Amino acid sequence: MTAGTRMDTAALDKAIDDLRSNAQGWASLPLAEKISMLEALPGRILQTAPDLVASALDAKGVAPKSIWAGEEWATGVWLPIQAINTQLRALKRILAGKDPVEAGAVRTRPDGQVVVDIFPTTAYERLFLNGYRASVWIEPGVNADQTRRSSANMYRDPNKIRPGVCLVLAAGNLGTITTLDVMEQLYVSGNVCAVKLNPVNDYLGPFYQQVWSDFISRGWLRILNGGADVGDYLAHHPKVDAIHMTGSSATYNAIMWGTDDGAPARRAENAARLNKPVTAELGGVSPLIVVPGPWKKADIRFQAEHIVSSKLLNCGHNCNASQVLVLPQDWPLADKLVAEIRAIMRDLEPRPAYYPGAVTRVARACEGMPGAEFPSSEKTWALIPDVDPDSGASILTDEAFAGVLGIVRLPGATAREFLDNAVEFANDVLPGSLGAVIVIDPKTRKRNAAAFDDAVARLRYGGIGINVWSGMVFALATWGAYPGNGPQDIGSGVGVVHNAFMLPKPQKSVVEIPFRPAPRSFFGGELTLSPKPVFFITNRTAETTLRRLSQFAVDRNPVRLPGILAAALRG
Repeated sequence: MTAGTRMDTAALDKAIDDLRSNAQGWASLPLAEKISMLEALPGRILQTAPDLVASALDAKGVAPKSIWAGEEWATGVWLPIQAINTQLRALKRILAGKDPVEAGAVRTRPDGQVVVDIFPTTAYERLFLNGYRASVWIEPGVNADQTRRSSANMYRDPNKIRPGVCLVLAAGNLGTITTLDVMEQLYVSGNVCAVKLNPVNDYLGPFYQQVWSDFISRGWLRILNGGADVGDYLAHHPKVDAIHMTGSSATYNAIMWGTDDGAPARRAENAARLNKPVTAELGGVSPLIVVPGPWKKADIRFQAEHIVSSKLLNCGHNCNASQVLVLPQDWPLADKLVAEIRAIMRDLEPRPAYYPGAVTRVARACEGMPGAEFPSSEKTWALIPDVDPDSGASILTDEAFAGVLGIVRLPGATAREFLDNAVEFANDVLPGSLGAVIVIDPKTRKRNAAAFDDAVARLRYGGIGINVWSGMVFALATWGAYPGNGPQDIGSGVGVVHNAFMLPKPQKSVVEIPFRPAPRSFFGGELTLSPKPVFFITNRTAETTLRRLSQFAVDRNPVRLPGILAAALRG
């Protein structure tokens, strides 16, 4: 069934009935067989990759040889393979009678909060992403011993598996979100899964059918099409036990409270139309905080490329795309950084804004904003260089989900004072709690170690990138809003996904990478070999590097190593 056709409730009912009747079969399947089924997926993703990438580029209006083509290999191919391999490592440890993570990976901060180091875990990860680190911070009140004992609780006692039918309302921007959500439901939550595709990217349906064919044939997964009416029908289906959705707060509220005249009263009274668990990954206004420091000219250029990439990847159609750049108002290099950002945006190859309503949202964000600029001739992205932090402007209050970047300048005579002001602004002014970024050079970080650590601890965001866009948190760690949202004020959502190590009560994930790429990193106090990240839109060899990385992630053939490293270093 496609969007716009009449809803075939009989077919939908049959799909849910199939899942329910086979749920216990999935729960009872031995872990070794579950692992074997998951092991088949990376090869299938790689097999479908050329056609999948071509279909995505065509749907998004991007030419095959465009500089933008590499991002589809990053998000649609390498990322899901990387995530599946991470999940497999955790499952194989459980099968061997071990905890999902090494005992030494669980540590306790001086304030008592538990942190679990989850990346890197293999020699190849240390080689390919040298200097990258990822950790999951556990909610206060859970100690290190409880964290170890409670991880992968479902697999420690098979009697705790309570299989149900989960409805996944899929994202419309990145196809890999759906792949990872399905894996989360099957292997972390123990549910069978009905996926209702988003009409924006339902062209991906045949690829999901091919990759997940074994799960579909055994009645553990169903891929469904349709519009909002189908999603609402399935969400309220009596045989659907739980819901996970990726989208906007408006969609969440429509499902929970309805869209009729009685919706406001139901929301006010917390009288939801649903009586089943709902997890949601929604959006927000994501900050990127730049801490003042003694940057060199090359640092300014490199971080400008980073900032623009964090905004314009997928044309800005990401729930965690950087939307507000927070700069120190007294930093002498601030204007030079803005000028470099402007130049990069101006010189980029144009691309259409494919997501519905994007151009209108860019225009709305720029309306009434003095100095708003449109570096792209197609006006698909914009820069607002001077935003009053107290103005309540749209760029500060509404998720644009498009290519518009606002710049706010905050006071602070020292790095410590600026960090305090920036954290307060991010936590208390900007709506949402999904992803935030802090950029800080090694020398400034060392001189302000305690203040910087305190800033990371106080940021109320579920994904924090240090010198890296929070999209890398999405790729390597748990993902979801900071805990505390409720149905009546859902914010950036509730619950986490990508919890490959099945850790109890994740609060936030923190991913960091070197401030400078190699070889400049050596001269700045960072002894790492990390080249320009492949997600940079200015990376000249991104597609080649990602093709080779993806192939290696499937076959682990060491003969490929020189080619991967050569391509990465030329980026």
